[in-house]
Amino acid sequence: MHAKKLDKLATGILYTIAGIIVAILASLILYILVRGLPHISWSFLTGKSSSYQAGGGIGIQLYNSFFLLVITLIISVPLSMGAGIYLAEYAKKGPVTNFVRTCIEILSSLPSVVVGLFGYLIFVVQFEYGFSIISGALALTVFNLPQMTRNVEDSLKHVHHTQREAGLALGISRWETVVHVVISEALPGIVTGVVLASGRIFGEAAALIYTAGQSAPALDWSNWNILSVTSPISIFRQAETLAVHIWKVNSEGTIPDATIVSAGSAAVLLIFILIFNFGARKLGSYLHKKLTAA
Repeated sequence: MHAKKLDKLATGILYTIAGIIVAILASLILYILVRGLPHISWSFLTGKSSSYQAGGGIGIQLYNSFFLLVITLIISVPLSMGAGIYLAEYAKKGPVTNFVRTCIEILSSLPSVVVGLFGYLIFVVQFEYGFSIISGALALTVFNLPQMTRNVEDSLKHVHHTQREAGLALGISRWETVVHVVISEALPGIVTGVVLASGRIFGEAAALIYTAGQSAPALDWSNWNILSVTSPISIFRQAETLAVHIWKVNSEGTIPDATIVSAGSAAVLLIFILIFNFGARKLGSYLHKKLTAA
């Protein structure tokens, strides 16, 4: 009887803690959406931002956020895939593997502002890329590489060993088994991790303040020269993202409707992050059913 009471008490405490967490998250989301949604319009989503007068939009900042996300994924996904495959399939226990894992753990614990300062010193100053999209993308790669690598490694390790044995039994090489059998089986988890990382990249601000810059110059949409600073596809131009824009609007306070712009921008940012998170789970579930016939 005493054990049953303790079990009920422990269960009640756990449910209460879970309810508190859900309530805090729901309150935060509702607060941001209630304050920001009334200020969102098509002109706000597509218009140019203003530094001194009311009525500015977030069109360029929103585009910069997506463009920077694409460039970051192009750099970080191959690196994380390679590192994850090595750790899951080829790495043997020893000092080298332990050193690699230690480096990953240290990188994952660094604050984003420290990564931003590192990106400023290395990519902006040392490599002379200046405040640019490529500097921001490289800094975000350093910031997200540990998480993405661990996700790839865990997804590959969850593939049952019989899948590998079956591939080798068919006479294909170890590498072909990894590429055609193991990765295919682990693909839903890998894709889910990439989409979740995309939400983290999309909402990052601290690392980009020191690398991608705090200005959003006007873009010439007819200019497709990748070296031009006015080209929308150039990776060598400054690119104020939506998250940085929110910080800048609140810190400078030079526009009369700063509160409105900040609230609307925060709501847009939150909506896209929610889409990334819910979309990751839906996409992962769909791929799992598609690839495993479950």
